[in-house]
Amino acid sequence: MKAGIVGLPNVGKSTLFNCLSNAKAQSANFPFCTIEPNIGVVNVPDQRLEKLEKLVAPERVQPATVEIVDIAGLVKGASKGEGLGNQFLANIRETDAILHVLRCFDNDNIVHVDGHVDPIRDKETIDMELQLKDLETVDKKLDKVKRAAKTGNKDAQKEEAVLLAIKAGLEAGTSVRALEFSEDDYADFVKPSQFITDKPVMYVCNVDESAAVSGNAYVEKVKEVVKDENAEVLVLAVGTEADINELDDYEERQMFLQDIGLEEPGSAKLIRSAYKLLNQQTYFTAGVKEVRAWTIDIGASAPQAAGVIHTDFEKGFIRAEVIGYEDYVSYGSEAKVKEAGKMRVEGKNYVVKDGDVMHFLFNV
Repeated sequence: MKAGIVGLPNVGKSTLFNCLSNAKAQSANFPFCTIEPNIGVVNVPDQRLEKLEKLVAPERVQPATVEIVDIAGLVKGASKGEGLGNQFLANIRETDAILHVLRCFDNDNIVHVDGHVDPIRDKETIDMELQLKDLETVDKKLDKVKRAAKTGNKDAQKEEAVLLAIKAGLEAGTSVRALEFSEDDYADFVKPSQFITDKPVMYVCNVDESAAVSGNAYVEKVKEVVKDENAEVLVLAVGTEADINELDDYEERQMFLQDIGLEEPGSAKLIRSAYKLLNQQTYFTAGVKEVRAWTIDIGASAPQAAGVIHTDFEKGFIRAEVIGYEDYVSYGSEAKVKEAGKMRVEGKNYVVKDGDVMHFLFNV
């Protein structure tokens, strides 16, 4: 599962990517600095894993990860191939969620492609290009579906109605994710089309250090504009995060954060938010060899969770031994949890909860 960082040129995308991945993607004050998408596999910060490590004292610890892709800046006309538009849009299509970076700070030393700072205009520019690309997709599908619908094919007629609704929405400037469909129509006709504007989105407001804690007027405008989109808005001082990232000493980092009023780096909150945006959650395995965070879809069953470790675990699933994270920490060890009767035995229909500590019994 991948989250793609998108936005206009020079809004802080590559700097943000560097903060998240500790990679050194090229970051410069001109458009199209990033051409090939940079990809980073980022550890998901999770204090629960740290607590389990202290209790179990394992030989190694393996955190959950999320893949972040730094995609080059889009410009007006990208949907028609302007700039490096076709390539950029193809890179976005391959991601599962969008982290849309908006410039929400003034700085005369950093060029803005449209001459001045206006995050609402910037958002609309990106939205329009993505919507235009989705319109192309809809029109191509409609050409095929209409022919089948005319022959009396009931499924084709249903799909035609859904596609026409999407087309009308896009032409009105509404992204696919904001349209309403029945569960069946969405599963049968919308999801398989992989519309770019159907991907879940989080808006990252890139502010200066003075606005890192409370945001600013630009951020408030963004929140107002996106209030009906069911999208999260995250405030992040990307330049400040980059400065913090340069510090090798943990204590120095904490002092820097305290000075600006933050409890943790904003990048850590962003990574966790991206993880949720991708509909991911974590369960743990805890033993002396390894304490590990495993990534599963929210709503996954116990056999599906077992299959993340190995496909044989899912095929031959018998049952799962489950300890709630809070119980594990409260009693201090697996043995004490068992003594207290707090370990549960769950079957194939069990829906895994975020933070469950699990053992699987299987037979192949």
